[in-house]
Amino acid sequence: MNNGIQSILVLGLGKVGHLVAELLLETDFQVSGGDLHIPSDISYPTITIDVKDSEALARHLEGFDAVLSCLPYSYNLEIATIACSKGIHYFDLTEDVPTTRAIIEMSKGAATILAPQCGLAPGFIGIVGSSLAARFDKIRAIKLRVGALPQHPTGLLGYAFNWSPEGVVNEYLNDCEVIENGEHKWVSPMEWIETLVINGIQLESFTTSGGLGTMCETFLNKVENLDYKSIRYPGHVRQMNFFFHELLMRENRELAGKILTNAKPAVSDDVVFVHASCEGWKDGQLLRDEFVNAYYPMIIRGRMRRAISWTTAASVCAVVEMVNSGALPDRGFLKQEEIPLEKFLQTRNGRLYGREKAEETW
Repeated sequence: MNNGIQSILVLGLGKVGHLVAELLLETDFQVSGGDLHIPSDISYPTITIDVKDSEALARHLEGFDAVLSCLPYSYNLEIATIACSKGIHYFDLTEDVPTTRAIIEMSKGAATILAPQCGLAPGFIGIVGSSLAARFDKIRAIKLRVGALPQHPTGLLGYAFNWSPEGVVNEYLNDCEVIENGEHKWVSPMEWIETLVINGIQLESFTTSGGLGTMCETFLNKVENLDYKSIRYPGHVRQMNFFFHELLMRENRELAGKILTNAKPAVSDDVVFVHASCEGWKDGQLLRDEFVNAYYPMIIRGRMRRAISWTTAASVCAVVEMVNSGALPDRGFLKQEEIPLEKFLQTRNGRLYGREKAEETW
């Protein structure tokens, strides 16, 4: 019997969290939101929660079938631990590798699903990459690239912090998992720089941490090369290497995040680039398949939503739908690469990835 989801608590009501709650409401879930500071434009029940208070958090989770964290990664392990102990389904958007490793250990024997990494990268990009790989008899390389960028970049960085500064700094400074020539390795971030062109726009990509999720474990001994890189406008990585390493800002990650967000605040006109490719053999022929797209802001529930917000929110909400319907397991650890892309895109939230015009509404 499927261990379904009716009521769900969304923790963290920033732009992504608020949209997650709205999308789940539209998908007929009973939704409540929790945050230390509740925004004024909320139409669903809310709870004022200080997630640093473990006892209070445990009390507030009582009665919910699931909890979905849209908070910075540093809070997620405690939330997952409490959810697991209470038999509550758990979802998050983290890219942090140690957090995910701890949740994997916790999931052994769990009575409910523990599903971190349900956002864009890790998350949707792993679902796409795995679906490409399934078409091949033998795989030579899986290459996954994602970038959330301003449509109209300015300055040498050509960037805007539309995502968590803690998460971005983490990705730029933590070592990166790869498979190279069949061997599982850890390599430095902001390396292996390459040029990409998407829709006639020249871009660069380079190694960053966390985007592969658990794919190295899944594809070890099945693929010769597997890596994830972030997409940016040309010249970005050179400036970031100067900032973090020559100016030694790597020694104070919190201050680095504050400086960067002050210099490059969020913009409304963003774009999310997704570039996934797989090389290998089909019927004895060496071939390459690609999934390449650019996603733009979209009107959802009467409001224009940033591309990074709706792509992230739609991804995790689609996974919640699939767990609830029985299309995915309802207990243990959920690997993103085990989610079938076709069924993902058939969910109500997954279908947002098939829309082409920002004027379309939910």
